[in-house]
Amino acid sequence: MTTAQPDTAENELHAVAHLEMGTKRADDAWWRSPIAAAFVLGLCNFTAPGIWVAVNSLGGGGESSPHLVNAANALTFCLMIATAFLSPAITNKVGVNVALFLGGIGFAPYVGGLYANNVHGVRWVVVFGAATCGLSAGLFYALEAAVAISYPEKERLGLVLGIWMVWRVLGQAIGGAINLGLNATRAQAGAINPNVYIVFIALQCIGPLSAFLLPRPHQIRRRDGKEVTFYTPFRFGQELKETARVLVSKEFLLVIPLIVQGVFPESYNNTYMANHFTVRARALGSFVMALGCMVVAVILGWFLDAKKFSLRTRARASFAWVIGFRAALWTWALVINAHFPTREAVDWNSPYFGRTFALYVLIGTNFQENYMWLYFIMHYVAKTPQDAVRTASLLRAIESAAQAVAYGTSAIPQFKLIEQAGVNLAIWGAALLPTWLIVRRIGVDLNGPEEEGEKGVDGKEGAVVEEKGE
Repeated sequence: MTTAQPDTAENELHAVAHLEMGTKRADDAWWRSPIAAAFVLGLCNFTAPGIWVAVNSLGGGGESSPHLVNAANALTFCLMIATAFLSPAITNKVGVNVALFLGGIGFAPYVGGLYANNVHGVRWVVVFGAATCGLSAGLFYALEAAVAISYPEKERLGLVLGIWMVWRVLGQAIGGAINLGLNATRAQAGAINPNVYIVFIALQCIGPLSAFLLPRPHQIRRRDGKEVTFYTPFRFGQELKETARVLVSKEFLLVIPLIVQGVFPESYNNTYMANHFTVRARALGSFVMALGCMVVAVILGWFLDAKKFSLRTRARASFAWVIGFRAALWTWALVINAHFPTREAVDWNSPYFGRTFALYVLIGTNFQENYMWLYFIMHYVAKTPQDAVRTASLLRAIESAAQAVAYGTSAIPQFKLIEQAGVNLAIWGAALLPTWLIVRRIGVDLNGPEEEGEKGVDGKEGAVVEEKGE
């Protein structure tokens, strides 16, 4: 009996320690869940790129003419191509939280440049702000996309994407509400009230700090018990080669036209709003479109997770809706721009307001649902968890290249809106077949990342910086 006592005492100590650990895990289980991470990721998005979207949704960045802002945005997206491509290697070096922080610090100078131009007529600051935004935003966008498709379980991917998307457009909704309150009496064309920019700048200065609230990959507790495999065991140069390997894979090449048609409409829609509507109508448009995007995000997220339908059915049905509806919208845009009813700025009390304003709202809403659906597709294109991170960075790089071209062409005054709508319809047509070739394989032989590690240059499996930031 006496010899058994030490073992019993030791077992009791282990039991107490295990109970305490279990209690601690229960206490922080939600905070380390993919859902909690989605809320934090959404908060980061709301206070940085969400406000950027809010400003651009005012039409031409809230300026009286959209051409300078379109040119600045083209510069932003050109710089984002490089930083998005480099994001997996950078994240491997500094960790998720620091990388997300660095990705968020460049947005405020851009809005500050818009304020300086609006109040003092200093145009070069807009270009400088666009450059700082581009250098950081590529890292932010690529990393948030990687987190959004890597952290959740497959059965809750739609929910996480929906939460993230709601937060993404919440910045636009709040920004639109603020702008609407400050400009409700301005029933004429022109620039927005400059006080709007001050509010936006304050929010964007706070935003990057929220990156440190995001749980690190090894801290995430999934329902299925599987660990998040996020970092890779490769050094910087080798990781770039691995990213390039994904870029030239058959599956990713087929998705590139879908990415391009997905993001190309943004510059058209913002230019359309700036050219044709009064200041207060533009503010209302930003607000209403954001509300529509929230509703769509919830509905689409629910459907993408609906277990009553097979993965194959969900992929094909969402393809038919998201892509099919876009064709109808571009047809409508061609008709509206061919016979726009007035040369005057359209206000909300105009007899032409309904049909012209609805086009803007619906294109913007479809843009966001296309955006969300694209991440669903990219999750199933990736074959390993590490490839999911690389796929997200390449997605953002291709998006940036497409938007650089879109905003660059929109900055040309001679490039009319009807021509821009025609180009968008042509790009949609070019993307139709390649997209279908991928969609028809989802739920058949494309079922998402396999839960397996990668071997680095030393033959070891795992991540080189899994404990980074501890």
